[in-house]
Amino acid sequence: MKKLDLAINGMHCASCAVLVQRSLEKVSGVKFANVNYGSQKARVQFDESVVRVEDLLEAVKKRGYSASLDISPEREREVREKEIAGLKKLLAIGIVLSVPAVLLGMVFMDVPYRLWLLFLLASPVQFYVGLRFYHGAWSALQNKTANMDTLIALGTSAAYFYSVAGLLGFVEEQYFEVGAALITLVILGKYLEAVAKGKTSEAIRKLMNLSPKTAHVLRGKSEVEVPVSGVRVGDVVVVRPGERVPVDGIVLSGDSSVDESMMTGESLPVEKQKGSKVVGGTINLQGNFSFRATQVGKDTVLARIVQLVEDAQGSKASIERFADKVSSVFVPIVVVLALLTFFGWLFVGQSTFSFALIAGVSVLVIACPCALGLATPTAIMVGTGVGAEKGVLIKGAEALETMHSIDAVVFDKTGTITQGKPVVTNTYFVEKSSERALLSIVRGLEEKSEHPLAGAMVQFASERSVAPVSPSSFKAVFGKGVEGIVKKESYAVGNALFMGERKVGISMLESRAHAWESEGKTVVFVAQGKKVVGMLAIADVLKPTARKTVEALKTRGMGVWMITGDNERTAKAIAAQVGIENVFAQVLPDEKARYVKELQEKGMKVAMVGDGVNDAPALAQSDLGVALGNGTDIAIESGQVVLMRGDPFDLVRALRLGEATIKKIHQGMFWALIYNIIGIPIAAGALYPFTGWLLSPILAGGAMALSSVSVVTNALLLRRVNLN
Repeated sequence: MKKLDLAINGMHCASCAVLVQRSLEKVSGVKFANVNYGSQKARVQFDESVVRVEDLLEAVKKRGYSASLDISPEREREVREKEIAGLKKLLAIGIVLSVPAVLLGMVFMDVPYRLWLLFLLASPVQFYVGLRFYHGAWSALQNKTANMDTLIALGTSAAYFYSVAGLLGFVEEQYFEVGAALITLVILGKYLEAVAKGKTSEAIRKLMNLSPKTAHVLRGKSEVEVPVSGVRVGDVVVVRPGERVPVDGIVLSGDSSVDESMMTGESLPVEKQKGSKVVGGTINLQGNFSFRATQVGKDTVLARIVQLVEDAQGSKASIERFADKVSSVFVPIVVVLALLTFFGWLFVGQSTFSFALIAGVSVLVIACPCALGLATPTAIMVGTGVGAEKGVLIKGAEALETMHSIDAVVFDKTGTITQGKPVVTNTYFVEKSSERALLSIVRGLEEKSEHPLAGAMVQFASERSVAPVSPSSFKAVFGKGVEGIVKKESYAVGNALFMGERKVGISMLESRAHAWESEGKTVVFVAQGKKVVGMLAIADVLKPTARKTVEALKTRGMGVWMITGDNERTAKAIAAQVGIENVFAQVLPDEKARYVKELQEKGMKVAMVGDGVNDAPALAQSDLGVALGNGTDIAIESGQVVLMRGDPFDLVRALRLGEATIKKIHQGMFWALIYNIIGIPIAAGALYPFTGWLLSPILAGGAMALSSVSVVTNALLLRRVNLN
């Protein structure tokens, strides 16, 4: 099965999107099709052995629309600019002609040849400015359906041709200005909508703009400038100060600091040296360096992030699928209601033909499904875009909906709550004056060890500018410690068992050691001969925002758990530091999913937060899988949400964003539905018997246009949501 994205042109409303989607689904060999009115794109999954890409393009074309394989931001921008320019031209013509028509029709009633002037003003608006509505209505009719264009074409045509009858003397009234003003108002709404919708995909454009156009690559002994698309895996790439890193890779030579803020949201520059990973799109701040390209093209982190955001923006939430179903049956129902209104007033209400016509036209015009179709996709596009800018990558609309219902969060410990890297947290030396001398010996011994705790001790000494003293002999004992001879004196660094085997008494330090261990720290003793001379405590320290995250989740009324393979005492000590009371300890990686399932069986909606690799089964089992990444090695396939900065508090930000997005969707859906529920009866004349007031089609058209613009504008307000 192959997945393909298509850019769809010519869709004017949600009903159009439903029609295109159904057309694609009917093509033999197509397994899945999803058409998004907000993004003007289609995603199709199909069997290449059964159906060709050309067949998909032809299926769209047969329905009166066009499709393109070019879905690049540049093309999207060109199409959007062309659409806006075209609407702007039509709007200008509409205003120039319809404003005088309204004045002639409603104010200057005694102008000579008034009806003929109205005819001359209204006709270009009806058949040039409004031509798009006739095209859309005809296309819908050919496909045995109806859409928004059907409503506008029917309503304005009824007003126009009735007015022509008045011009020829068959009836007394005329409504030329109604049709002209109505079409102009709808075009105004479409223009404002197009401008607003153009802003919803700003996040994608910003991400795409991070990638430079060219790269400096070594070819033989020469440095040549090539397009980024020409960089191959294994190429040596040179980056100068101020330039963007073109692709992902590993530094070969040179030292620099790189601004990764646009990728990770982290404002502080990251130091790079030989062996460091660099990510395409980041900015080299100082110093030259060269690196070997490891990921290029669509495999770079930036390209994967762009694809992730595009996937999310093109996905559909269940609430949007509901809106699609409503839109597909809405227009035919409205046409029926308009006819019932017309004939009801004409025959049952004993009104004049013109009165019945105005009521029927008002129903057609006010009941536009555009606002309903725009409510969800625009909010999703803006919400996922805002998340991407903040370093929170949300994979789809379903994840946004799930966030809203989460009531339990399970954190993996290592690398999620903690830094995932052991560091020395405490030291104690029997003789304070000998501390630096002993640290230099410890560093000299541990530099020869490959144990993870050895790196922590070496780092600790290095940060204090303590130079190593190399031992004349060295021995590492697996799982216990190291020993060696320094200046003809034997030294040992290791755990209590290691000390016991060497008959080194540690009783004088045991109370302090137990206190450190109760805090979840690992104690390493230092012995000189048979005498203990000091000890160090090593721990995987908490991330700075871990406790703040747990407190924020509890404030939201959520239950919080920690799951780890550590022993129970260490696990509870770490959990206590961040305020977590519920702990699953000594859990193997393949057992984590079972613990998540147990919570789900108790009726909880569970979010699992982990590193996305060894926690993959639990992430898949959870209702919301949240993977932490560092911006250069994101486990994108593991969770529905990726926190690029590795900051646990970004989970709180993600939940707040999800809540705000769903709130905007609900607001848009509510107003779209309420607008029609209230507007249609008013347009049909429900208030007329009590107030004598009948809604003008012009006001109905203005209200319809305003409803779509207001829904999109409301969704754009997500860009201002406070996530901190």
